[in-house]
Amino acid sequence: MATTEKAPGNAPDKASPRDRLLDAAAELFYRDGVSIGVEALCKAAGVSKRSMYQLFTSKDEVLAASLDRRSAAYAEQLLPGPQDDGTPRERVLGLFERLEKASTEPGYQGCPFLAALVELKDLGHPASVVAQQAKQHLQDWLRAQAEAGGAREPELLARQLMLVFDGASARSGARIESLAGLTTVTVTSLMDAAGVA
Repeated sequence: MATTEKAPGNAPDKASPRDRLLDAAAELFYRDGVSIGVEALCKAAGVSKRSMYQLFTSKDEVLAASLDRRSAAYAEQLLPGPQDDGTPRERVLGLFERLEKASTEPGYQGCPFLAALVELKDLGHPASVVAQQAKQHLQDWLRAQAEAGGAREPELLARQLMLVFDGASARSGARIESLAGLTTVTVTSLMDAAGVA
């Protein structure tokens, strides 16, 4: 949820209606799914429907904007920063270690971008386009690490690692599987087979 900050003169400065809508959308869509209604979204955000439609043309646009806004923070949570040292192999394993750790958090329900793609089933939907871009960004990063690590077939390895990432996210998000040590062992085997040093 949005935080309230003190403005100069100690008067509370509330988040803008747009920010409140995006915060509520990120929380509700992740927790309850994309079928949440406009009324529930507006109520959670403390924004009238009229205001929502002045800011966005549709609920679909709100969903897309909330996913887009979330993508940078999600990547920052999982991917190592540019100053992080380590071999490509260590960087990839670090990603999956962070995924394992994130999956133990109480509110974890899997990858929000994968969830949107699965629920929407329409690759042309504005939110699907944003989700596909986020997933492609991760796959491109994995391919770059595979290339730098000397993988024989970096594109294939990146696709295999995405399958592990998405499968692990979905299974742990649904509380079917605990990831503790499982993904890192699987990823290690894949990187060994691909010749990543």
